[in-house]
Amino acid sequence: MPNLPKSFRHIKLELARERDNPRGDGEHGYDILAPLTSDGKIDSELAKKYRAKCRVRRFRPNEPDAIGLLLHGPGGRWSIDYDDTRPDDDEAAFRFSDEHFTLGEYVSIKEDDGKMHTFRITLVQEL
Repeated sequence: MPNLPKSFRHIKLELARERDNPRGDGEHGYDILAPLTSDGKIDSELAKKYRAKCRVRRFRPNEPDAIGLLLHGPGGRWSIDYDDTRPDDDEAAFRFSDEHFTLGEYVSIKEDDGKMHTFRITLVQEL
């Protein structure tokens, strides 16, 4: 993508194994566009500078995709905002400040069902 720093990556998350999905679900997940540091952490300074470019696409079976922004907030908290006019639609990205976004690692997101779900990182790709 033009005009983005080279540290921006396409990150794909797929639902990991959980009680209701013992095999996980590759059709339930997120595509994230965000800058990463050399050790795979989200670069919060670049994310703030390029806020509108830190995009998220949530995909699920039998639902339309939800498009939002990955936002860095107070206290180092990360969230996914799908509609900036509604604070009740945000999803909490659990400890994203501490996570290393590398292939095979796991991250958690508190989705709109109010439950925390674990996702496996299945892709980290240069743009």
